[in-house]
Amino acid sequence: MNPKDDETHFKTRSQRMFEQHKAMREFETGATRNRDDEAYDYEGFLSPIVLYRFAEYMHGHRQQADGTVRDADNWQKGIPIDSYAKSLTRHQMDAWLIHRGFSGAAREDLEEALCAIIFNAQGWLFELLKYEKVEEL
Repeated sequence: MNPKDDETHFKTRSQRMFEQHKAMREFETGATRNRDDEAYDYEGFLSPIVLYRFAEYMHGHRQQADGTVRDADNWQKGIPIDSYAKSLTRHQMDAWLIHRGFSGAAREDLEEALCAIIFNAQGWLFELLKYEKVEEL
C-alpha cells in the first residue's frame, strides 16, 4: 500500500503531543521533559558539514543566465517532477562515472554531482509532499 493512500500515515500535531505526554522523564534538577525517544532527532539525522556544503552549492547556483539572482527558495514555486528526474539521473551518471574511475567523462566534480543529486531528490520529494493532505507537519 502506498503510504500516501493511508489516512493515518501522517499524524496530527495533537496526536503526536498526546503520545509524547504518555511518558515523561525527570532530571536530577527536578526539571521534566517529554520522553524524547519518539521525537525526530534532526541533529543526529543531518550533518552540518553536508548542509554547509549543500548551501554553498545552492548559493553558487542562484545567479541566472540573464544575470539576475533568484531567491533561495525559488525552487519551491514548483518544478515538474520530470525535470527533477532527468536532472537527478544526469548528475547520478557523473557521480557513477567518477566512482568507477572515469572522472574525465564526468561533466562536474563529485561534490557538485552529489549536491545536485541532493537538490533533485529533495525537490522531487517536495513536489510529492506539498499536496499531501496534512493538517500540520
